[in-house]
Amino acid sequence: MTIPGLMQTTPLTVRMIFDRMRTVHGTSKVHGHDGTFTYAEVGDRVLRLCRVLTEELGVKPGDRVATFGFNSARHLDLYYAVPLVGAVLHTVNVRLYDEQIAYIVDHADDQVVFADAEMLAVLGDAAARVDNIRHVVVLGEAAEVPTALGDVRSYDDLLAATEPLPAEALPDVDENAAAGLCYTSGTTGMPKGVLYSHRAQVLHAFGVNMASVLGLTEHDVVFPIVPMFHAFAWGLPYAAPFVGASLVLHGSDSDPAHLADLIARHRVTVTAGVPTIWKSLLPMARSGTADLSSLRLVGVGGSASPRALIEAYDDLGIDYLQIWGMTETGPVACVSRPRRGQDGLDREAILDIKEKTGTIIPGLEARITGPTGEGLANDGKDVGELEVRGPWIASGYYESETPEKFNDGWLRTGDMAVMEPDGYFRIVDRAKDLVKSGGEWISSVELEGHLLAHPEVADAAVVGLPHPRWDERPVAVIVPEDPDAPPTLDDLHTFLLERVAKWWLPDEVAYVDEIPKTSVGKLDKKVMRADLADRITLG
Repeated sequence: MTIPGLMQTTPLTVRMIFDRMRTVHGTSKVHGHDGTFTYAEVGDRVLRLCRVLTEELGVKPGDRVATFGFNSARHLDLYYAVPLVGAVLHTVNVRLYDEQIAYIVDHADDQVVFADAEMLAVLGDAAARVDNIRHVVVLGEAAEVPTALGDVRSYDDLLAATEPLPAEALPDVDENAAAGLCYTSGTTGMPKGVLYSHRAQVLHAFGVNMASVLGLTEHDVVFPIVPMFHAFAWGLPYAAPFVGASLVLHGSDSDPAHLADLIARHRVTVTAGVPTIWKSLLPMARSGTADLSSLRLVGVGGSASPRALIEAYDDLGIDYLQIWGMTETGPVACVSRPRRGQDGLDREAILDIKEKTGTIIPGLEARITGPTGEGLANDGKDVGELEVRGPWIASGYYESETPEKFNDGWLRTGDMAVMEPDGYFRIVDRAKDLVKSGGEWISSVELEGHLLAHPEVADAAVVGLPHPRWDERPVAVIVPEDPDAPPTLDDLHTFLLERVAKWWLPDEVAYVDEIPKTSVGKLDKKVMRADLADRITLG
């Protein structure tokens, strides 16, 4: 029942972002590897695609439409057109294993698939294992089409042969209807699906655009290096056009020289990616071969950043902002910014703050809990599991019963954290990655950060292995800067003793050519433990 005098109840849907993008901010641009378009032109393409989806491909409200694609203008079209017609955009993580990709395409019951030409082979492998795909559309020019895909249509041809659907003919969509579907990275078991509602996408865009988070405006040029196939590129394809910020989309080429060229050429002001991206760009920035002078903000997430990396970008005069979130949190849930109470602190104290995970962003809540789900004190000492809730936090998984992941309306993140009285928190580790030694916890994340600061270490990870006396002990996994002269265990101990307690020191060191990573760039400790178990026996 509507009570007279109350505010209006305008639905919060992707249509709200789309209409503002193509009208108020119609002159802003998307610079894709597949072309440059104004937002007004994007609007025209989207409305053509809406007609293609409904009239040519038979997409109905609630149908899942999958994408096998990297960061492109065509992919951006799909971000808007699919939810505008009431369907659900399923961005498939193309870096998952073949069996995982086939599983999620089948589990989501994807009816129509849009795929980059370079991803047709991967899609063909998945299609051979499932029978739910009705149509395949290729984004770009395909030299060869796998037989398992049948009759593949051309995206560009379909749009060229179609008139735009009048905007007034778009259906009214409930704000609580599903707009998107993204699966977790599947580090344990098969990936789980998270449904993003229209309302959640809009509120997340409002949250990201707040001054205390990313503070995007139409004066910004935003470069999401994070892939559009995972966690909706941290919501930036919605947040940036909402306020008129232009977008830069780099395709599948993440070579540091290419990324640096795009930043310089388009005068990018805000960008986002995992720490390995910023580590790879740093030598170029220091030598002057990369021009990063236009950047005002680098958003970094996926894993914790070592202090040395934060400090290096601070030296360059670039605000290096740690972002925390996960697929289940919409995804951006926390940023690490100094606040009013830290005004006047010296540089080292500010770096201490930026090294923390941060403060939950307005609109969300966070707490830490003990082993039985009880709330713990925000005293900066107690370590508990981080739980979050709010209007863009998952309440469950798509077609999957996992009550153990939720606690009385709160999402259990699986991250172990310390919460301070003023709301700052610091994630010390994933629950499954903490090293329990002699009844005490050792943070693999903190140890990794210190190891990465060692001048002879190019990359590092820490895992716990069984120990007959101490239950578990830490083992360092190192990629040396010089494989012919790696730092010894004694060298690492000497370096670490100035930074951690003696009982935290790794018992062994294993040298590798590359640290195993998941499909989204996180450390794959499951693989490392299995490998080290065959190579190292402690005690």
